Amino acid sequence: MVRTIHVDEVVPAVAELCISANYDLNEDTIQSLKQGMEHEESSTGVAVLRQILDNAAIATEERLPMCQDTGTAVFFVEVGQDVHLEGGSLYDAINEGVRQGYKEGYLRKSICDPFTRKNTGDNTPAIVHYDVVPGDRLKITMAAKGGGSENMSSVVMLKPSDGRQGLINYIVKRAAEMGPNPCPPIVIGIGIGGNFEKAALLAKKAILRPLGEKNPDPELAALEEEILKKTNALGIGPQGMGGRTFALGVHILKHPCHIASMPLGVNIQCHANRHKDVVL
Repeated sequence: MVRTIHVDEVVPAVAELCISANYDLNEDTIQSLKQGMEHEESSTGVAVLRQILDNAAIATEERLPMCQDTGTAVFFVEVGQDVHLEGGSLYDAINEGVRQGYKEGYLRKSICDPFTRKNTGDNTPAIVHYDVVPGDRLKITMAAKGGGSENMSSVVMLKPSDGRQGLINYIVKRAAEMGPNPCPPIVIGIGIGGNFEKAALLAKKAILRPLGEKNPDPELAALEEEILKKTNALGIGPQGMGGRTFALGVHILKHPCHIASMPLGVNIQCHANRHKDVVL
């Protein structure tokens, strides 16, 4: 049976997602930061992690952004195949929600023309990815992607002969090159396979998995653990001040690829691991 949703319902829901993502750090990230404090060998690293947690608590209590860079508004939208949207464009409704949320929440508008650098003034247009799924629900996930962490991301076309070890070597080398730039501790999203754009999308989507939730694929779970240990062993530590808590988690998604290719996407999220979702 077809279920009708008016796009006017989308606007306030998206506005609230934008505000909440920037004000309220998810509980899985808070717990992961606390675990980092328990295992961190560096006293400076412990102090930095404590400051990050204090900052998150102040943001929630005072209803303020946890970071001045309130990010690009990125959306993953799952549209149930039994949903009928009426009243206008879903894309336009999402952008209007971003417009209202960034204004009401006093969130920094960071979106500009690539050449003139003229700001659009309302943090639109958003980046929107759609999937059609079974059911009669509309699920909207918003991620606020800051420039510092996003700038450390990359897509590379490895050779099939590079294999598992070549993939590990690339990611660890990339982590060493980033140093403090992505505001660690970070979450490392990895997309393996597909093609050029699919690898990048998988990497970004992988970040959304809750920290502490094990990958259901045992092979990928083992790979995540190995990369996490190697990147933390670099000694970069929280905010690049030294220590063993450079990454809070490594999350991998995989997709079949062409026999001549091995695409690899690496997407970075900073300690302000901002994402929220709503189901309509």
